[in-house]
Amino acid sequence: MKILAINGSHRAGQNTAFLLNLALEEAKAKGAETELVELSELNIEYCNGCNRCLGKPVCPISDDMDELKEKMLEADGIILGSPDYFGNVTARTKCFIDRTRPLHMVENQLKGKVGGFLTMAGLDNCGAEATNHVLENFFTTHEMLVVHPRPAGPVIGSGITGSLMAGMKDGKPRWRRSVEEDPIAVPMAKQLGRDMADLIARLHA
Repeated sequence: MKILAINGSHRAGQNTAFLLNLALEEAKAKGAETELVELSELNIEYCNGCNRCLGKPVCPISDDMDELKEKMLEADGIILGSPDYFGNVTARTKCFIDRTRPLHMVENQLKGKVGGFLTMAGLDNCGAEATNHVLENFFTTHEMLVVHPRPAGPVIGSGITGSLMAGMKDGKPRWRRSVEEDPIAVPMAKQLGRDMADLIARLHA
């Protein structure tokens, strides 16, 4: 069982990576082989709309996306995380999404794999849900099975939307030092890893 996490943040190893690693740690505890890829450390060019991939699943651009696509094809599960800078995924994440066209335009080569997603934001109620929608649509377009984590007990969220906002004081936001202090995103990210590993195991049983 292989689970690949892809971080669309421009800042490697920060809050989005923290949440992704939480999910991977829980999946690893259930026997998964895991890997985190930082898009900021790769050279991935923009899709230039040449449409070569409409006839056969190839891309004339040769860069680090070649190796990443192979990792995706080898993985049983893929987690995609992105910060919400302005009510959407980062430009880096969108560039990656566009470059997966060759995996989709002729046939859905990722079909049947398990997907999960999470968003990291500064403010609450300021675009994270819209960002999650873009990430979810990426997986459904590729006909992947999307995990929506649900920890036991009362409902605490409809998705993983980490935030640095810790409330308001005197009309101004109070900030957390790290998403590690987010009481909702942390258990949700952990549940994502467990649920993904469980679903993959059931599919392979």
